[in-house]
Amino acid sequence: MGLNVVSLASVHRKDWQFMSDPRKSANTPLLEEPVPTEPGFEGIVGQSRVLREVLELVEMVAETDSTVLLVGETGTGKELIARAIHNRSRRAGRSLVKLNCAAIPSGLLESELFGHERGAFTGAIAQKVGWLELADQGTLFLDEIGDVPVELQPKLLRALQEREFERLGSTRTKKVDVRLVAATNRDLERMVAEKQFRSDLYYRLNVFPIEVPPLRDRADDIPLLVRHFVQHFARRMNRVIETIPSETMQVLTRYRWPGNIRELQNLIERAVILSTGTVLRVPLGDLRSTNNPIPDAGKHQTLEEAERALILATVKDTKWVLSGPNGAATRLGVNRSTLQFRMKKLGIARPWSCECT
Repeated sequence: MGLNVVSLASVHRKDWQFMSDPRKSANTPLLEEPVPTEPGFEGIVGQSRVLREVLELVEMVAETDSTVLLVGETGTGKELIARAIHNRSRRAGRSLVKLNCAAIPSGLLESELFGHERGAFTGAIAQKVGWLELADQGTLFLDEIGDVPVELQPKLLRALQEREFERLGSTRTKKVDVRLVAATNRDLERMVAEKQFRSDLYYRLNVFPIEVPPLRDRADDIPLLVRHFVQHFARRMNRVIETIPSETMQVLTRYRWPGNIRELQNLIERAVILSTGTVLRVPLGDLRSTNNPIPDAGKHQTLEEAERALILATVKDTKWVLSGPNGAATRLGVNRSTLQFRMKKLGIARPWSCECT
């Protein structure tokens, strides 16, 4: 997983026939035309200007041991950028340890991060080595860093600054040499102002920030990503997809992709399943049903009013379902906790008969 920079030359064909050799027939299977790659950047597909700018930053910071903060919407590929940084660093021969801070209950996150001794708490029947210790001499990737509980943040800050910590239930201090890459889709600066995130930890993380662009800012990369995902899923499902109608590709390129690359990947997987012949059949109706435009705000509407109108329209369209692949949070490109916070601040409350999930 890293970065692939590919050429558009082999995909600019009438009706998007995937052939790089004109001597081949018009029925050349897509699976015979792999997306070109560059050594050391496996996994990330694209050649847009904004993506190249990100890659330049990756090249600059990778060889250092500086902390990197990846900022971007959900589904933009922040984990791939983190892996690219690790793979191009002097720590590449060591482990890249990944921990999603939002996926672990807050009461267990400290134990997962620092480890614990046997008997440290009820249910601790054996010693556990934490992710921080496992990443010693390597890279620790903390995804969704904005979801770390406030009470745990001082311990994380100390571990990053002093490079030492104690397991839960232990008085023995352990030293570690870890390079940290953190990622978030939340506005940490705003969270600091609202006392939801410690300012000292924020400044410790924000040494070298990299903004990972949303897919709507990478329209030039969409044909390449479509081709990449079609190849991947067609091979996995033993299908042969030769062409994509040009009208379909135009719709995919114009779409705003609120779920970013993850949404595109899921759509192409569904399309390959639905395609019984050699032409890719994309369920474009699914895009139209989830592509919520910003309501007509009127020139005198404030930014807060426009945000409230957008959130309200989205939660109503999802029948007040907030989480999940079709939930309002995914459509708006934020996580559920952020959406709930904004709804509370903007005075958006669900009807008593609805359940926000």
